[in-house]
Amino acid sequence: MKVIEVPDYTELSKRAAEIINDRVQSARAFNLGLATGATMLGVYRHLIKDFLENGTSYRHVYTFNLDEYVGLGREHPNSYHYYMNKNLFHHLDIPEDHIYIPDGTAENLEEECLEYESNIQRMGGIDLQLLGIGRNGHIGFNEPGTSFQSRTHVVELDKSTRMANARYFKDLSDVPTHAITMGIATIMECKQIVLLASGVEKAEVLDSLIHGEIDESIPASVLKRHADVTIIADSEALKVTKEREGFILYDQ
Repeated sequence: MKVIEVPDYTELSKRAAEIINDRVQSARAFNLGLATGATMLGVYRHLIKDFLENGTSYRHVYTFNLDEYVGLGREHPNSYHYYMNKNLFHHLDIPEDHIYIPDGTAENLEEECLEYESNIQRMGGIDLQLLGIGRNGHIGFNEPGTSFQSRTHVVELDKSTRMANARYFKDLSDVPTHAITMGIATIMECKQIVLLASGVEKAEVLDSLIHGEIDESIPASVLKRHADVTIIADSEALKVTKEREGFILYDQ
């Protein structure tokens, strides 16, 4: 696990976008795993800027999103379909049929999960997966206690997760209670993982990831078992970790 410290969110976004750009430009075919949330917005702005200025093509790229709320249609302004179209896809040349996002309005959610998992496998797996980390240690929407063996599944969202996401809704009661998410085993099969953490509110959980035990109570801790994980974190997110005596960053 490589930990890269950057001074601020702007540099974090730039570094993550550079990693993605390099992989996209050097591959003839590429499966890219994407995430949503405020942390990812800067990365997507850099990818759009690169596309407009340098013409980096995404016609050979297939994307798989981590998750989607149950019950929100793709045109709902708080759905992750809407988020991805607004903040990335509509600004690139990626073919629409190369985009995979779970359907939270599917009539049979269990079948939707199985089909989503099957599509990932059919395409040969994900080459690079972008991740954030929740304050309770979740990755995707895999809440504390989720089995490390889990595949794409429906999950009941933790109250802390719903409260963290309530800022995007009119009221906490409007935040969906369930979501479809890639499972932890699915994420662990991605060939390369880049996890982003920004802000002092992520400092405690990031320290638990880096220095704590591997335990299902902190889903992100499983990433220690992965062969190719890069954490890019700003100075505030690494505040607790850097206070540890003798701690040395792998890269800066």
